[in-house]
Amino acid sequence: MKSLKKINSAFISVWQKDSLEKIVQAIDRLDIQIYSTGGTAGFIEKMNIPVTRVESVTGYPSILGGRVKTLHPKIFGGILARRDNRQDLEELGKYDIPPVDLVIADLYPFEETLAGGAPHEEIIEKIDIGGISLIRAAAKNFNDVLIIPSRNHYPELIDILEREKGETTLEQRRRMAGEAFRVSSQYDTAINNYFTGIAEEESFSVSFHHGHKLRYGENPHQSAFYYGSSRLPFNQIHGKEISYNNLLDIDAAMGLISEFGETSFAVLKHNNACGLASRDTLKQAWIDALAGDPVSAFGGVLITNREVDGETAEEINKLFFEVIISPGYSKESLSLLKQKKNRIILVHDNIELPNQLIRTVPGGILVQERDTKTESEADLKVVTRISPGKDEISDLIFANKIVKHSKSNAIVVAKDKQLLGSGVGQTSRIDALKQAIDKARDAGFDSTEAVMASDAFFPFADSVEIAHKAGITAVIQPGGSVKDQQSIDYCNTSKMKMVFTGIRHFKH
Repeated sequence: MKSLKKINSAFISVWQKDSLEKIVQAIDRLDIQIYSTGGTAGFIEKMNIPVTRVESVTGYPSILGGRVKTLHPKIFGGILARRDNRQDLEELGKYDIPPVDLVIADLYPFEETLAGGAPHEEIIEKIDIGGISLIRAAAKNFNDVLIIPSRNHYPELIDILEREKGETTLEQRRRMAGEAFRVSSQYDTAINNYFTGIAEEESFSVSFHHGHKLRYGENPHQSAFYYGSSRLPFNQIHGKEISYNNLLDIDAAMGLISEFGETSFAVLKHNNACGLASRDTLKQAWIDALAGDPVSAFGGVLITNREVDGETAEEINKLFFEVIISPGYSKESLSLLKQKKNRIILVHDNIELPNQLIRTVPGGILVQERDTKTESEADLKVVTRISPGKDEISDLIFANKIVKHSKSNAIVVAKDKQLLGSGVGQTSRIDALKQAIDKARDAGFDSTEAVMASDAFFPFADSVEIAHKAGITAVIQPGGSVKDQQSIDYCNTSKMKMVFTGIRHFKH
């Protein structure tokens, strides 16, 4: 079998005509026979370049409103015929089927149409049938045929046409066949997800068009890639390349800040909040967020839901941090924040977090819905004799939002819409509570009349007892322990307030 193949004929059928002109001109210069369909044929004809329309090959016109154009043995026979198979060649001659050496395709824009909010009927019409069949047929017969499965692959074809004079190697054809099946897989996955949703009980499939190699993974000895949309949901305006760990922290930060409508600032380290405050001004929100744990804030990720002004930036600039995320920055603030060349400065668009979370486990993957439940005052059930006051309810909801986004086991202590201390990722709830109280004390806070939030129920009354001794007066927790009454009784005896939400917020 000869590895080097000369392109003598090409079949072109593309949706997007951008950059096609240069391709067609290069093909014409090599006297390659061109076959084409519909709008693509019309585009080539306007260039005054010879083209044979598919109808003249098949003897059939385009029918059903353009749904059927290329699906014919005279087209697919020419693509799938094995050049080293005598019977295949004899059948090409017998049925007057022209062989095809190159297929150029660009599929109907199904995903773009879907993303644009088009009606169902229009989305269905953007499911490509002929194009995807051309791609798969040409890729299957890569021994003899070169497939160009999208306009993103035009540069390589130009190189083959201009530098190699239309000759291809087996290695080139095989590699492009792999690209073709990748395009096909992604396209079919998008269609499948439209009809069934990203995850269902019997099957799971997901595919992304763009892959980007990161500097390294969680540690320098681990390789890592980012797969997703061509652009992240934020714009980087300054700093070094975003790392694997940066992306994890950014994801956690965006999820956390999306809970808050008031002017708020948060500081995160290793996916957990180490400082957060809501205030009337952004500068004060920053000062009070930093006060929550100024030691952990060093090298952290900062996020706010308001534009950063110069006065606030002047305070922020006193701290070494890795990343800052904001809806915008004043000119004065950017001139200050850009003083550190490696500092990553991001502008986030409207925060749209994925609906599904995916993790690998031995033998497969886990897929779950994102925890989108955020409790409001209406969700709180007072279980003690004394009800929390208005300010305490506000603080309880504030603390509950933070504990929801903290690694389990987690406890958050807060007062006046400021995070005083948190205990995260502990193997026992008691340890998480002790850590939160110690953090608050080390930061110089008085936890008297503070509130406490827990991501899960208290199995015994010991947690509320420790909280009471630290001066905490109100507690929010899911409830659900068989010994809930012990905690309620202790709160009643100690004149503490407790509310149940009925919603657990484990995060592992």
